[in-house]
Amino acid sequence: MADVCIGHHTVGDGRPCFVAAEIGINHNGDMEIAKRLISVAVAAGCQAVKFQKRTVEVVYSPEELARERESPFGTTNGDLKRGVEFGLEQYRQIDRYCREVNILWFASCWDEASVDFIDAFSPPCYKIASASLTDDALLRHTRSKGRPLILSTGMSSLEQIDHAVEVVGKKDLILLHTCSTYPSAYGELNLRVIKSLKARLGVPVGYSGHETGLSSTIAAVALGACVVERHVTLDRAMWGTDQAASLEPNGITRLVRDIRLVESAMGDGVKKVQPSEIGVMKKLRRVG
Repeated sequence: MADVCIGHHTVGDGRPCFVAAEIGINHNGDMEIAKRLISVAVAAGCQAVKFQKRTVEVVYSPEELARERESPFGTTNGDLKRGVEFGLEQYRQIDRYCREVNILWFASCWDEASVDFIDAFSPPCYKIASASLTDDALLRHTRSKGRPLILSTGMSSLEQIDHAVEVVGKKDLILLHTCSTYPSAYGELNLRVIKSLKARLGVPVGYSGHETGLSSTIAAVALGACVVERHVTLDRAMWGTDQAASLEPNGITRLVRDIRLVESAMGDGVKKVQPSEIGVMKKLRRVG
């Protein structure tokens, strides 16, 4: 199973878990909130932050944009979608700030024009959201950029996943197991799929978590997840559709800490007497 290089990080079995903090639209259209969330990810020890990019008029139908929906941005769903969508100047600031604080950034692009938009910033990889897994045209267009792909597999059957992998190929591909409910119920996480996907497709597999706690994400790493993605927020009580399924600063910090502890604890699988046990052995054993 080949490793995948994302920026200067090598991702794969036996490598340190690559942790991406999903900012998504939790910035609520506010650049200062976005910068604070980037800083939270840096302080926690994450390797990257991720955003979402959409061409609103392409991704959503006129009827969906006109649908009534109250938000801080207006009274329609279109007001909301446009309000949380960053443009060129905001992404220039994101790119500049991430370089200043030395963290990678990339995005989930929901349409071809958004892929072209983000590609101007030379991202280290692309994320393809679970909702886009069956969009062959978008898969091909994203792959045409020649960058590593991270493909989420939520709300998808094995047959659909097989087809998506056939479309993009296995080179520089990482799959993410996920449950696309926000927040996800623990009984539906099905973490053993991480090993199943790895065995079935022979590519690195990670985990994108939308549950409210930490334990299952840490378990995913113990099961072999080489990438972890979790949403981050300044405060889960903030307005926004994804905030409740996100980790606050203390949560993402604890998650990265515990991932590193678990990695250290996994060892090499070879049973042997540890150096620290020798003194205890001599003290407590009567025989041998």
